[in-house]
Amino acid sequence: MDDGRARAALAEVAAAGWGDAEPLVEPGGSASPRHAAVLMLFGALDRTPSDRPAVAADVPRDLDVLLLARATTLRAHPGEVAFPGGRLEPGDADATAAALRESREETGLDPSGVEVLGTLPAVPLAFSNHLVRPVLAWWREPSPIRVVDERESAAVFRVPVADLLDPANRGVTVIRRGGQEWRGPGFTVDDHGGHLVWGFTAMLLDALFDRLGWTEDWDRTRELPLDRRH
Repeated sequence: MDDGRARAALAEVAAAGWGDAEPLVEPGGSASPRHAAVLMLFGALDRTPSDRPAVAADVPRDLDVLLLARATTLRAHPGEVAFPGGRLEPGDADATAAALRESREETGLDPSGVEVLGTLPAVPLAFSNHLVRPVLAWWREPSPIRVVDERESAAVFRVPVADLLDPANRGVTVIRRGGQEWRGPGFTVDDHGGHLVWGFTAMLLDALFDRLGWTEDWDRTRELPLDRRH
């Protein structure tokens, strides 16, 4: 399929920023957050494309995004689905360098085949005191991916964007603590072990899809149980 329109749309957002679609995050946070970066890597699916057409003309059935499932033994966010990425280290020139380094270490991808389209404004994650800069990229020459370190990741996979946009795969997750309620977007991924994408990663995807104009009408009252997550 022709993925040129999707790449062009992503590049436009990378240049213009979040606009009114900036992700909803927790208020507050430290004046000295730790800096981190994640790689939001899109490309042409290397295996089976989505069996449904997206409403947006820019989204072909073979457009996908790279995700990983964190190991269930980790102390922080065990089992959650995330973008490759992590904290900036002293040897990293910038957020882009950090995102590419972490992605190589986590998924085994070859950074030389990744075309960086740009970075989006950093998003604060007050819960863990991080300021995370998303790096939007296009997989110009896809390379094999795998779990590099089983202590860090349980799975590495590519998901069709049309499947994530499918209203049947969308809902909200709800955390209720101390009389307070926190609601956020969620995406179900039936392939690759049946994962639930929620939390920070889902907020980034939700905001990006809104910004691109790709979002399809979905039931914002449908609750996705968090005990589904892996």
